[in-house]
Amino acid sequence: ASEHTAGNDKTVACGLVTGNVEGIARRKMHALGIHGMNAFTGLPQPQGGKVWDGVEDIRFLGGFGSDYCSACIDDPERNYLDRGEQLAICVQRCIELSEDSSSSSNTLGKVIHVGDAPADILAAKAYVDHPTKPSGLCVSVVGVATGSYSVEELKDLCGDRVDGVWEPVILEQGQGVGDEQVFLEACGLFLKAT
Repeated sequence: ASEHTAGNDKTVACGLVTGNVEGIARRKMHALGIHGMNAFTGLPQPQGGKVWDGVEDIRFLGGFGSDYCSACIDDPERNYLDRGEQLAICVQRCIELSEDSSSSSNTLGKVIHVGDAPADILAAKAYVDHPTKPSGLCVSVVGVATGSYSVEELKDLCGDRVDGVWEPVILEQGQGVGDEQVFLEACGLFLKAT
């Protein structure tokens, strides 16, 4: 087993941000075997007061299309803003979860959004100025160029890095795919054996 920790040994919470309805996202993560890998931060109770019949035992941190949808998902100028709202919901849930924990250190220091599409980059970038983003919270995106969009396209969308505020990383074509160490380093994390 392994535990994801930041370089300063703070615990990392991992959630899913998707336009899918939460119940469908749970089923997909279960079917793919991802839920069984304990990759996501589990939750003791339902998010947003919703109960998803048949998948209540598959509960993890996230922001979903069932939490927020502008009904403009076919509009490319709007789509990434929906994802940004879903990211904001996930971050708020993470904050609430850490406040409820018995951990002595429950301050969220950095949000890392991972994706392979322009909407993922733009959603994270939009969250930098979101009204619910806590002051001092650093936002990062790890763009994974998997083939649909080039490294250059993703880098252009990132704009300039601002240390401690907006810290984008774009992995070169195929870099980090299947290589846990490269991916975790891009996120500013390392893997610690337990």
